[in-house]
Amino acid sequence: MSTTGTIPADAFSIKSPYGRRAIGLSIAAAVGGFLFGFDSSVINGAVDAIEGNFELDKVLTGFVVAVALLGCAVGAVIAGNLSDRWGRLKTMMLGAVMFLVSSIGSGLTFSVPDLIVWRVVGGIGIGIASVVAPAYIAEIAPRQIRGSLASLQQLAITLGIFAALLSDAVLANSAGGAAEQLWLGLEAWRWMFLVGVIPAAVYGILAFTMPESPRFLLAKGRNDEAREIFSRLVPQADLDKSVNEIRSAIEEDRKSKGASLRGPVLGLQGIVWVGIILSTFQQFVGINVIFYYSTTLWKAVGFDESNSLLISVITSVTNVVVTLIAIWLVDRVGRKPILLTGSVLMTLSLATMALAFAFAVTVDGEVSLPGAWGPIALVAANLFVVGFGASWGPLVWVLLGEIFPSRIRGKALGVAAAAQWIANFLITVSFPAMSGWSLPLTYGMYALFAALSFVYVAWRVPETKGMELEQTETLFVRKQKSTSSR
Repeated sequence: MSTTGTIPADAFSIKSPYGRRAIGLSIAAAVGGFLFGFDSSVINGAVDAIEGNFELDKVLTGFVVAVALLGCAVGAVIAGNLSDRWGRLKTMMLGAVMFLVSSIGSGLTFSVPDLIVWRVVGGIGIGIASVVAPAYIAEIAPRQIRGSLASLQQLAITLGIFAALLSDAVLANSAGGAAEQLWLGLEAWRWMFLVGVIPAAVYGILAFTMPESPRFLLAKGRNDEAREIFSRLVPQADLDKSVNEIRSAIEEDRKSKGASLRGPVLGLQGIVWVGIILSTFQQFVGINVIFYYSTTLWKAVGFDESNSLLISVITSVTNVVVTLIAIWLVDRVGRKPILLTGSVLMTLSLATMALAFAFAVTVDGEVSLPGAWGPIALVAANLFVVGFGASWGPLVWVLLGEIFPSRIRGKALGVAAAAQWIANFLITVSFPAMSGWSLPLTYGMYALFAALSFVYVAWRVPETKGMELEQTETLFVRKQKSTSSR
């Protein structure tokens, strides 16, 4: 067995005990990402049945779907303080409990106001998980394989989307429709929410079995516990270095606690705006319209509910596959070429959808696409998912982890994540009303944002492939200074 210094070269492979333990813990933590993806899309199969059951108008339908995202924003904001005070595991358990309670409450809801409350409660739980899970993975993972393990969070999100859409399809088909009764006198759409109890319970149980983050333990002065945990994750030869790196990072964080995001560009530092704009573009291209409302969309294309749900499942599988491709390509091809290619593909596919819906006709109050326009819209929508999933979906998170100077990284990431939740909310809440007004203009607007995303990346975003974190920070800051001095 070859070695690097005194550390075996294959110490962190899947065959080694260190690699297996780190991968196992990272997968367990990434169940939080699974919950995120599940919650994002479980409403997809239920939205039409909820609209009919409670006789909602388009605006209120959009709000019921999107209101969970406001809860997510709250959860994301409070997660950092809670995890620093209580520890990563207790905070994970809180997120799991909130999502579990929300799943039961949403499934047994009796009115729109209480459904909204349960959606917000679940959103807070998901917001907490969305922050704590990747933080735990980054803190538990040996530095040699941290990048690969961090990508499990995005993969888990796409798998959660797939699981939600698959369970929606199975339940609706079993009942003969989402609005039809299934078991115990409850309609299928209620069981779609109730299924969320399973992953929530799994996440909570796993949190009981996982070790606490060594970083949290060191920050609390529990040095022996931290070393004992890390001794199972890294070889003895690397133990002191790993612990010292964490101690240095904790000290750095304490020194930069008072660092401000304030700056000359509309009150913020220019680099913070780069993160906000990237996050906003990621949502303003309308990707979550596909994952929240695709069943409704495919009905408009001419498919019945059963086939619409099946197509949504196929779309989610496509999303998983292209995310894996993006993870494989990002360090080979680079960030910028992948983002630019994704922007082009999204622009063309969204513009095609806008054109297709310009030929839509309304029959008995339902929108449908005549002739070849239905299949054209179907292909365009799936190409849009390919373009997004292979580029802007995972790569924005990669860039957000690279571009901010260390002294403001935590705060800036929080602001960028909040911008993403708010942008997601705006797109999600507005789609039903906008689609009722004009689908061609709605998809045309998303196409315009996709085109603008190309311009912004070409103009503002330098390539960071293969650079150390300190180099990438400097590169972005220099870019800001040179631009502002013109």
